[in-house]
Amino acid sequence: MAHRLPIRLLTWDVKDTLLRLRRPVGEEYAAKARAHGLEVEATALEQAFGQVYKAQNHRFPTYGLSRGLTSRQWWQDVVLQTFQMAGVPDAQAVATIADQLYEDFSSPCTWQVLEGAETTLRRCRKRGLRLAVISNFDRRLEDVLVGLGLREHFDFVLTSEAAGWPKPDPRIFQKALQLAHTEPAAAAHVGDSYRCDYQGARVVGMNSFLVVGPEPLDPMIRDSVPEEHILHSLSDLLPALDQGSAPGP
Repeated sequence: MAHRLPIRLLTWDVKDTLLRLRRPVGEEYAAKARAHGLEVEATALEQAFGQVYKAQNHRFPTYGLSRGLTSRQWWQDVVLQTFQMAGVPDAQAVATIADQLYEDFSSPCTWQVLEGAETTLRRCRKRGLRLAVISNFDRRLEDVLVGLGLREHFDFVLTSEAAGWPKPDPRIFQKALQLAHTEPAAAAHVGDSYRCDYQGARVVGMNSFLVVGPEPLDPMIRDSVPEEHILHSLSDLLPALDQGSAPGP
């Protein structure tokens, strides 16, 4: 059997793969509200945010670009609707909070790098692998990565806002491959979402790895993803690449 094509490019999801919020969205929103004299339960905000975010994504996908919105306007609307659903109808009072929250989520202080992320990125670079980001994030991602000291590891950062398509749309993966001048079989994507990351990359012919947490895997995912494609920690990536890039029998 012919040798398998070795991996030359690794593309990465960011949120909950390389970094995460320091505290839940509801707590962030509640803390900012308190600073402006509003008392709102963090749990109510968390629940409202989940509903509003899902509806906003459905109504105005990719931050509303096709409808003439900016990502800043898109997020401000999410915050306004979230507080309204949580029992704060005063849009004028929330407008200032929404503006400050947008800036807060641009700051590295709001985020933390996950264990093993920086070490793994450095080791990948040391091996001569090219690294890039494919993320359903907005334009603030560049500043977040710079502030956390991670931007230097990546050749480029491709967000859904810049591309015009969110994962798992195959076009965002194809755009990344074009930017990297790399064929799909020589690339692998790393992410924590089965649908957006693992399946999305494989549809275009890329290899992919699924980052999982300590909780039990959904039976459907467990039955669909080979064990060698599952990363229980980021330190598992390079051994997995060694196994996957070896000549076939």
